[in-house]
Amino acid sequence: MTGRKIRAGLAERLQRLTASDVWSAVRRSPTALLAASVTLLFVAAALFAPLIAPQDPFDLATISVLDARLPPLWMDGGDARFLLGTDDQGRDILSAILYGLRVSLAVGLTAVAIAATAGIAIGLAAGYAGGWADAALMRLADVQLTFPAILIALLIDGALHGLVGRPDDATPAFVVLVLALSLSFWVQYARTVRGATMVEKTKDYVLAARIMGLPAPLILLRHILPNVLGPVLVIATINLAVAILTEATLSFLGVGMPPTEPSLGTLIATGNDFLYGGEWWIALFPGGALALLVLAVNLLGDVLRDALNPKLR
Repeated sequence: MTGRKIRAGLAERLQRLTASDVWSAVRRSPTALLAASVTLLFVAAALFAPLIAPQDPFDLATISVLDARLPPLWMDGGDARFLLGTDDQGRDILSAILYGLRVSLAVGLTAVAIAATAGIAIGLAAGYAGGWADAALMRLADVQLTFPAILIALLIDGALHGLVGRPDDATPAFVVLVLALSLSFWVQYARTVRGATMVEKTKDYVLAARIMGLPAPLILLRHILPNVLGPVLVIATINLAVAILTEATLSFLGVGMPPTEPSLGTLIATGNDFLYGGEWWIALFPGGALALLVLAVNLLGDVLRDALNPKLR
């Protein structure tokens, strides 16, 4: 019981130190504070979109084609009901951005969560087992690196639609995006966790756990995993920005969410068709929201990297 209390105390002090380091790094940097504020603002806007959006862009009863392509409020011909104008279907651009944020963040967070879970499990197994298992898993990772997310998405999308046709709902598109991003990102987690596990398994606390007769899964989950999560958090933050940007690229190419439930990438793709016709706001405002969100998340990733890397403190 005493040993468990000591380990719990050490883990708690490590968690407090990490949180303190992160908060200190954010507080000392005006850029980090701004990035954190912008990220939280986007997340809050996505979560409360049904409450703050002027219009439900998915409700056809509230949309009129007579309101299509209206410019922003401050331009000639603007309508007070539509602050940022409307798209070709008469949807309010501001409302579409808020709901599109929900889709983009849902795809990004789900993909990163699945990739991180799979990558951590594979990295722990490869680093702890070593030998032929390590070699086989790392060769699999090498093969995976040859397939970019866009190619994987196109392959999965073609296979899925070849088997079940092209359905009308957004669920298959969501699954394609999440699978493509997850299959592309797990290698980074696996390699990072594998390297950290190979270092941690030689330390005294792991050797003591082995002598006590603890099974390997328990050693990995209780002792090694908490000590390799620092780099994983940094990778997950950066990957979230990459996932959102990749999802937007795939949706822009047509392998993404349908126009009936658009993400930011779908909104940009729709607006691109009218960009040279003078209706620039249809693409510019969703594109600006996407760029600002990705930039803020990337800056937060840099702050986490600096805070959790002792060599940079």
